[in-house]
Amino acid sequence: MPGQHAVTHDTTAIAERPGAAREARIGPGRAARELGLKSTEFDLAVQLGRIRTIPDDGGGGRWVDRAEIERLRAGPGFPEALRRSVQAMGTTEGAALIDVTKTRFTRLARLGLLVPVKFYLNRYRAVVWLYLAEELRLFAADDRNTPLLTGRTPENLRSRLDTGIDLRPRNWRTRQLGFMLRRADDPWARAGAVASLLGPSHVSEAVPDPYDRSHLNGFRRPPPSHGAPGSPAADLAEELMTAQDPDEVAWLQADLVRLTEEARAHRPAPRPAPRRPEPVQRAPEAVEPVRGTSRGLLGRWRRGNR
Repeated sequence: MPGQHAVTHDTTAIAERPGAAREARIGPGRAARELGLKSTEFDLAVQLGRIRTIPDDGGGGRWVDRAEIERLRAGPGFPEALRRSVQAMGTTEGAALIDVTKTRFTRLARLGLLVPVKFYLNRYRAVVWLYLAEELRLFAADDRNTPLLTGRTPENLRSRLDTGIDLRPRNWRTRQLGFMLRRADDPWARAGAVASLLGPSHVSEAVPDPYDRSHLNGFRRPPPSHGAPGSPAADLAEELMTAQDPDEVAWLQADLVRLTEEARAHRPAPRPAPRRPEPVQRAPEAVEPVRGTSRGLLGRWRRGNR
C-alpha cells in the first residue's frame, strides 16, 4: 500500500541517515518515530510487552535501548506486522471484522468473551471500548466459538445477560493490572499496582499501618488521563479504574496484603526517627558560703557580738 511504503521508507531513512546519533538508549517519542508507530500505538505496544523499555535512573520516565529498536526492525514484516499487532478498534469495526452484528458483538463483550484493551470517552462522555484486532481474529478463527458467532445465543448466556452483567470494566481493570505489574521494577511498585484498583477505604482495610499505607500511596498509578483532574471525564475514568464487585475487591485485597508483606520484608517503609528523651532538669543545689566572702565575715561578726 502507498501509505505503508511511505512509512517504511521514512523509518529506514531515520535509521540510516548519516548524521543520526546512535545513542545507547532513546526516548519514547523518537523510538515511536523510528518504529513507524503513532504515540498511542507505541504506548499500547509497551503495555502489551511488544516493546521492552528500561526505567530512567533518575525516575524521569522510561527509555528504549538501541538494541531493542534494532531487534524490532529486524523482525519479519516490519513495520506492518508491528503496527498490526497493536491495532485497536471499536465495536463497529470489530463486529465487521468477525462478521457479526454490533448487538451480538456487544453481548459477547459484556459476557467477558471479548476483552477490551483500552477505552476513550467521546464528546458525550460515553465510554467507547477498544479491542485488539489480533485477538478478535483469533476468537473468530477458533471453531469452539462458532456457536457464539452464529445462531441463537445459548440459554445460559442469555440468562446472564438478562441480569445486566457487563464484565467489560472488570476485564479492562484486570488487563491494566497486568500492564502495571509488567512495568513494576520494585516490590513496593507491585503492591502499588494492586492498590491502584482499590478505593481508599479498601486499601486501609488491607494495609492498616499508616506508614506502610503512606509509602504505598506513592506507588499507586493514576487512571488513564481523560480530562482535567476533578472534571466529570476524569471522575468517570477513576470510577472505571476502581474495583466494584465484592469478589473482585476481596481478591485484590488478598493480593495487596501478600505483596505489601513482601515489600516490607524487602525494604521497610520509612518511619519518623524516634524522639530522644529530653534530659531531666535538676534543681540547683544550695551553695555553702565560702569563707572570706562578705556573707561569711558578716556572720562571724554577728556571732561575736551576741
